Amino acid sequence: MFDRRASPERSRAPGLPTGSAAGRALVSTWPMWVLGFAAMIDNVDQYIVRGTSNQIERVFRVHDFQIGILFSAFIVVNGIATMPASYLGDRWRRTKIMGVTIVCWSLISALGGVVPAGAFALLVALRAALGFGQAVTDPASSSLFADFYGIERRGRAFSIQQCLGYVGLGLGLVIGSFFGTRFGHYGWRLAFGVSIFPGLLIAYFCWRLPEPARGTADRAHVTGDTGMELATGSERLFPGGFSVFLADMVRGLRADVRTILAIPTMRYALVGVSVIGFVVTAVATWMPTFYERQFHLAQGTANLAFGALVVLAGIPGTLIGGVIADRWVSRVLGARVLIPGVCLSVSGALFLVSFIPMPFGLAFVLQLVAFLVGSSSVPALRAGLSDAVPAHLRGTGFGAFNVASIVFGSAAAPLVTAAVATHFGGNYRVAFSIVMPISFLGAACLLAARRHIEQDTAKIFAAIAAALEADRRTGAPE
Repeated sequence: MFDRRASPERSRAPGLPTGSAAGRALVSTWPMWVLGFAAMIDNVDQYIVRGTSNQIERVFRVHDFQIGILFSAFIVVNGIATMPASYLGDRWRRTKIMGVTIVCWSLISALGGVVPAGAFALLVALRAALGFGQAVTDPASSSLFADFYGIERRGRAFSIQQCLGYVGLGLGLVIGSFFGTRFGHYGWRLAFGVSIFPGLLIAYFCWRLPEPARGTADRAHVTGDTGMELATGSERLFPGGFSVFLADMVRGLRADVRTILAIPTMRYALVGVSVIGFVVTAVATWMPTFYERQFHLAQGTANLAFGALVVLAGIPGTLIGGVIADRWVSRVLGARVLIPGVCLSVSGALFLVSFIPMPFGLAFVLQLVAFLVGSSSVPALRAGLSDAVPAHLRGTGFGAFNVASIVFGSAAAPLVTAAVATHFGGNYRVAFSIVMPISFLGAACLLAARRHIEQDTAKIFAAIAAALEADRRTGAPE
């Protein structure tokens, strides 16, 4: 998978620290699959709850609003933990951090299945703890993608990650619904333990991935080199004690966030992502319930229909989006944000039409097309954020991306949507029709970023080129 070859230490541009390079490797497609499987198992754990929500309601004697709290608890903790986790990911070995984190979340997910009836608060607490897992793995894996793969391949790499995430969402719904409907009151408990062994296997694969030097793909783009620099060395955990680490982290995060917010592309993208995150979470959380109540589908059929929607539309849409993102990046001005802005506008319009009373088959076809178009926006957007943020801050950049989408967007979405539906007699058709138009504001923000992303990306490559030229003049080893 990787061909290690010794080489002298490479020079690095200022602001792209990593420790010295241990050598070089020829990178394959294996890392994108491993990191994609990490996203998949995370979504399996999340959406098993969605697939078993009816059984959980009966066992714990709760209703939609309490189930909304169960969903939102994960999102809130994720938002709180994301920035500290991103700080760690920008300073320590990301592959090792991911391996340890996936082991922990697999065990915590399984523990949720032994919560006694009547202890709903404990179940909420355990599900909330899973928010730490994605807060760590998502920024770390996104940063790794940008170092494993250069600007010409990032769209495809992120499309693989997103596709496997959709597979995980569908699997979670199917697994939850299968166990929940066939094994009575204990079915949801069995479902919670399904992912533990695949999770441990994926954690091992993440641990075994080589750690690329930060910024190696960007430097290769400037110099025309092939291969990947490998990092060596890493900061010792809490070298000056935990209190010193906390103080350094607070100061470091302040500086990092100021730098991120000084990038025009990120300012527009963060607002856009927040708005879109609210809408996407609202629909993803309650769409099976919409199918059950407004189209009178059985629970298992509703979950299967939504899983099919995500997999059948999300996977081809994401793959197409990845190809377009890489093919158009050098042909169309601001393609990385133009693509998601246009796709999300079209997708939102199609979803709105699908909420008009009509037969289920017609509504499903409209939503299938809408989801395909919307999912094609994801690879370009994530690749665009990688392009516009310096390598040593990509963890923090994706952390800010997550915080914006979670704290200012998706955290309240399950509760707000449930409250609106309850106000209209449990009608999610009306709730979705009220929520969906907000997505157009988010798409407009992404389109506004088109004027800035090319300049922000060019600044990064100019800094790298200047640093390499300075090294050449001073005789630094190549």
